Order: sequence, then structure tokens, then C-alpha cells
Amino acid sequence: MSVLLPTYSEEGRDSFRARLGKIEWGLVLVLALIACTGALLLYGAAGGSFEPWSANHLIRFSIFVVMMVVVATVDVRVWYHLAYPAYGIAVLLLVAVELFGKVAMGAQRWLELGPIQVQPSEFMKIALAMALARYYHDGEARRLDLITPHLIPLVMIAVPSALIMMQPDLGTALMVVGVGCALVILAGLSWWFVAGAGALGITGAVLGYFFVMHEFQKERILNFLDPSRDPLGTGYHITQSKIAIGSGGIFGVGFMQGSQSQLDFLPERHTDFILAMLLEEFGMIGGVFVLGLYVAALVYGVLIARSCRHLFGKYLAGGITVLLFIYVAINAGMVVGLLPVVGEALPLLSHGGSVMMSMLFGFGLIQNAWVFRERTLGTGFVTRDRREARRG
Repeated sequence: MSVLLPTYSEEGRDSFRARLGKIEWGLVLVLALIACTGALLLYGAAGGSFEPWSANHLIRFSIFVVMMVVVATVDVRVWYHLAYPAYGIAVLLLVAVELFGKVAMGAQRWLELGPIQVQPSEFMKIALAMALARYYHDGEARRLDLITPHLIPLVMIAVPSALIMMQPDLGTALMVVGVGCALVILAGLSWWFVAGAGALGITGAVLGYFFVMHEFQKERILNFLDPSRDPLGTGYHITQSKIAIGSGGIFGVGFMQGSQSQLDFLPERHTDFILAMLLEEFGMIGGVFVLGLYVAALVYGVLIARSCRHLFGKYLAGGITVLLFIYVAINAGMVVGLLPVVGEALPLLSHGGSVMMSMLFGFGLIQNAWVFRERTLGTGFVTRDRREARRG
């Protein structure tokens, strides 16, 4: 006779205070240091004023870090059961953007909810990670080295990516694809299929350049390859960013002493190019410090994913960690001229409410995987016989 094991151990009766004690506060400290550094940079970007960016940045972080702690302490069953509904709601919000979204800077990416503007594509990144984590958790007995079990996840990746491309927002669409594909690979897809998909992706990128991309997106790529083509137009961002970084050297020119940022030569210095401002004012030393904080957050995410007993937590923590890596890699590559300008900010460092909210919610889910890492999570109950059959 099989022994019936409850899906949830005695941790389910832990008090809120006990769960707070299990949170990895070292990770919270790392995130707080990034946010405070961002507030300092935003203060300097405004010419020595907390308005309009720095104070708003700190207030948002204070609110969203509380949200992160709450998310971390909610029973993991809640997030497991909300994974598919969250994905569905995120898709509907992307459709709503197409129908009712606000147009700004040539793109239709925002929804106005009273006095608040939200960017649903940011929340889709987290919702997709949740949905794929649940799908692969439920399918741990499948032959995941074959392509068939991955067809549904590929559709789940393609639908939001296509909707985001229509906004148009190439950078975010690529991030959604990156997070989704990373989870598919982590789930065990054969590397032969990965290689084939890579070849297909290169072919699709070439075809997309000629038949799908808008003219301004093509210009970004061409000016990435040769910024001197249009130094005062589409090549302006990369040119000014490189000047700022070069003038910073190893130790920087000093806080609020950067000519590129203080004299408004550096565009979007409070969002997309805040790293360039950091490198100008604090030099390579400052850049290594901030990037080191991001590396520390990534290490925390990897270790938490590895320690989690249930696959839902493993895949969810892994997927959100990959998302942070993509954010940092794209933004850093963009400001130094290694990648085209695609308009992606640095989470917690740059000014931006939607990115901060979505990423701190994501870090709350990573913390949740840590707090409930010893759980035996299943769909209802898991019998010992079923567990042994899955291992076999």
C-alpha cells in the first residue's frame, strides 16, 4: 500500500514571523544598494535635486521592497496556482495595449489606469516565467529531451512576443524570447534541437530585418555597426555614450562633474544610459562596483534555484535570474556600443516604475523559492509510488 505524502510539509504551519526569518536578507541588501546607487545617480542627473527622479525612485523602492517581502512569505501554492491566470491576464493586457494603449515616443506600449501608467510587457516577462515553471513542474515525468512536450511552451513564448513586436518594442520582445527559451533549455530540451533552433533564429533574424522591422529599428542596427553614419541623428546615443565612458577613465571625473551628463549631451541619462553617466562620473571603479552588485544578485538567484526541492521553484528562480542577466547584458552592451540601442533600462538603477515593480516582484518569487525550498510541491498530493515512478 502506498504511503500518501501531503504535498506540503509542516512548513505550511510556519508563522509569518518564521517565514520572515527564512528570507535571504543578504539579497535584499544587495538590491537596496543598487537602488540607493540609482537614487544617487538620479539626484546628480537632475543637477543636485531629488526632483523629479530621485525621490520618486526611493519612494517606489520602499513600497515595492515591502511587496517583495510579502510575495516571499505567501505560500508557494498560491503562486503555483496563479501561474496560468497571471499569464492569461498579461496576454489580455498586451491585447489591450494594441486597442487602447497610449502612444509615446513613436511606440504604443503603455496603459493608463487613472493617474498610473503601466507597461504590460514588463509584467509578461515574470508571468511567462511563472507559467513555464508550472508547466515543466507538472511535466517532470515527460520525455523533455524530445521536441513534442515543448510545443506548448513555444506557443506560449511566441504569442506575447508577437504582441510586443507590434507595439513595436524589439528589445522587450527579444527579452521575452530569451527568458522563455532559457527555461525550455533548462527543462532538458536536446542540444540538437537547440542548435537547429539557433540556425532557424539566425535565418529568421535576417528575414525579419528585411520584412518585419520598422525603419527606425533598421537604423539602430546600421548605426550600431557604424555610428558615424548619422552622428547627430540615430547614431547620437552611442556616440555620446562612448564619449562619456571614455572621459571617465578608471576613477571618473567626479560626482556631478561629468560634462556629457551635466550639459545634457548624454540622452536618456536617467533611464537607458544611466550606466554611461555612472562610468563618466565614477569611472571603471564605479562600474565594477555596480556590476559586481548585479553579479551578486545573479549568484544568489542561481544558488536558490539549485537549492529548491520542487521543480516549480527551481525553474521560476532560474528563469527570473536569467531575466536579470539579460537586462544587465543588453544594457551594458548597449551603452558601450557592443549591442544596438534597444531601449532597455537597468533594473533598480534606472528610473522606471514598471521595471522596478516587475523585477522586485520577481525577486519576491526567488525569495519565495528559498523560503519554501524544502517543500514537496505537486498537483494536489504526491504518493511515494508516483515519486519513485517519476525517478525511474
